[in-house]
Amino acid sequence: MDSIAQALASPKMIWLAIFVVLYWGYCIFWGIKGAIASRTASDYFIAGRRISILVFVLAATATSFSGWTFMGHPGLIYRDGFPYAYASFYAITIPFTGVLFLKRQWMIGKRFGFVTPGEMLSTYFRSDAIRVLVVIVALVFSIPYLGVQLRASGFLFNVLTDGLLNVEVGMWLLSLVVLIYVASGGLRAVAYVDTLQCILLAGGIMIIGIVTLAYVGGIGNLVDGIKVLAEHDTNLTPDGYSHYVAIPGVIQFVEAGPSAVGGAWTGIMVLTYMFALMGIQAAPAFTMWAYSNRDPKPFAPQQVWASSFGIGFILFTFTAIQGMGGHLLGADAAFLAAAPETVTNVIGPGLATGDLMTEAGKQGMLVPQLINLLEGTAPWLLALLSVCALAAMQSTGAAYMSTAGGMLTRDLIKHYLIPDASHTAQKTYGRIGVAFIVLAALVVATVSSDALVLLGGLAVAYGFQMWPSLIAVCWWPWLTRAGVVFGLIAGLVAVTLTENLGRDWFGIEAWGRWPLTIHSAGWGIIFNLGIAVIVSYFTQDETETRHRMTFHSFLREHASLPEEKRSLVPIAWIITLAWFFFGIGPGAVIGNWIFGDPNMPSEWIFGIPSIWAWQILFWAIGVYMMWMLAYRMELSTPPKTAVQPITEDIGDQPAPATSTAS
Repeated sequence: MDSIAQALASPKMIWLAIFVVLYWGYCIFWGIKGAIASRTASDYFIAGRRISILVFVLAATATSFSGWTFMGHPGLIYRDGFPYAYASFYAITIPFTGVLFLKRQWMIGKRFGFVTPGEMLSTYFRSDAIRVLVVIVALVFSIPYLGVQLRASGFLFNVLTDGLLNVEVGMWLLSLVVLIYVASGGLRAVAYVDTLQCILLAGGIMIIGIVTLAYVGGIGNLVDGIKVLAEHDTNLTPDGYSHYVAIPGVIQFVEAGPSAVGGAWTGIMVLTYMFALMGIQAAPAFTMWAYSNRDPKPFAPQQVWASSFGIGFILFTFTAIQGMGGHLLGADAAFLAAAPETVTNVIGPGLATGDLMTEAGKQGMLVPQLINLLEGTAPWLLALLSVCALAAMQSTGAAYMSTAGGMLTRDLIKHYLIPDASHTAQKTYGRIGVAFIVLAALVVATVSSDALVLLGGLAVAYGFQMWPSLIAVCWWPWLTRAGVVFGLIAGLVAVTLTENLGRDWFGIEAWGRWPLTIHSAGWGIIFNLGIAVIVSYFTQDETETRHRMTFHSFLREHASLPEEKRSLVPIAWIITLAWFFFGIGPGAVIGNWIFGDPNMPSEWIFGIPSIWAWQILFWAIGVYMMWMLAYRMELSTPPKTAVQPITEDIGDQPAPATSTAS
């Protein structure tokens, strides 16, 4: 008991309590304020369509980049090196989905008064089957994704409190405040809390990167250490390069597991993994984020400057420093033994086994250990960074809790059970829905961490399977109801069977996880879009086409590119396809050696590994691509003609009737 009392009275614990209380106080304040402001159903579910520009820019960015960016991403760079650092391009590919779909979804939502994506899709396709499928996607995305974030928060505080706070107990306690402010204030409370969480997320990553660099001894020592690390690496690619500084080819005809030579991150694996992360802004939650805005003005700055430029810069610098710097600070026992003169061993003594990858949390322990380096010198900063990590882990979860609760209320309870539900009743059901989702996530995370890992791996890949339906509504009227429904079902099945879930739960041994080093999101979209096109070809109906064209005629009238810019369309296509192929696809293999042989550090043109220089170059090109699409091609700028609603907001009215045909 005395030891526990001493631990609780330590400067670290005192500062941690102060910052956690301040952070929770801010959250509760906006929960109360949001509850007071939510007079109608649409006020509660989509903030009355009145979220301001700055709030959306920060909130949508926080929602896009979760605690995984803060906690998990540096650890995988530590484990897999710069080939995994290609995943940092999700700073561009996540908002790329938004560039294609958010503006047009906002226009449709404003025109027809939709509150949820289920209402939009069921009205567009005149089908209740798609409504139910959207709710299913929202739930299978939200529950495991939220569970991963919540368990990670419990794990973080378990490490930072030196085991005083049990992982499960911490997870439940830390989740309580999120439940309170989300259920109370709805999407408005989520948005205003997310603004702070975005600042904490970005600032925390940068500070931890600076701390890591300081302990390493500067950028020069970091680069010199990477050179030595590559020289001592025994896990080589098929070309004989260190797996830390080169991707292992375009594709490997094996599963993306232990049998992959030099690691799983082939060019095709990177590309299809980016597909999965593009599912974040394709998920139903982001449709409701789009609906919550006064106009599309915030879309372009969020997509180009906050996400692609700002978060991209942070990931390709500070996160890379954290990941690779871990080897130089004693987390890697083998490297410490091989090159002790290169390592400043400050992490190793804090590990029970002396090696990060033999700890219970493996690479997930890296960031907590980097934060813990400040315990003796700046306990207040350690506490602040801990709250930054907590905010990062709760930012995405809060948005999915709120929007999934709205979909349960609007698309199931109100549509099927209580069509004339009052505003008060809808808000009550929404709050019950939020509580159900949080409880389900916590139960899964508590009962079985293995099941959580399996389900969490499915979440974003499931979200990406919404692409064909969004393509249909926003761009391509040729896709039919039957095509999209059967395609979506096929895509969800394909994702499930090419994840560990297929083998571990369904006993499929014919292939492993991510066969041919193609991510499950890639397999899903192959079957999804392929079946959608084939079935649509055989199910064309003139009456249904005329109905769908009411949406597309409206979009063409308000969102078409001006005639003087039509000549830019081929250029935009070329830039986009080239960036996907060479930046994050098969052509990325060029980056292994174009700026210097990976095995000859003296030939590195910029003094850093060629692969790192290639990634920074294509980050800059990617920012330009996003600027061109969002601004020049007007995919995210406000329409020149104001959108006039043709119906009252159905957040406050009975939902429109739809056919029950599938």
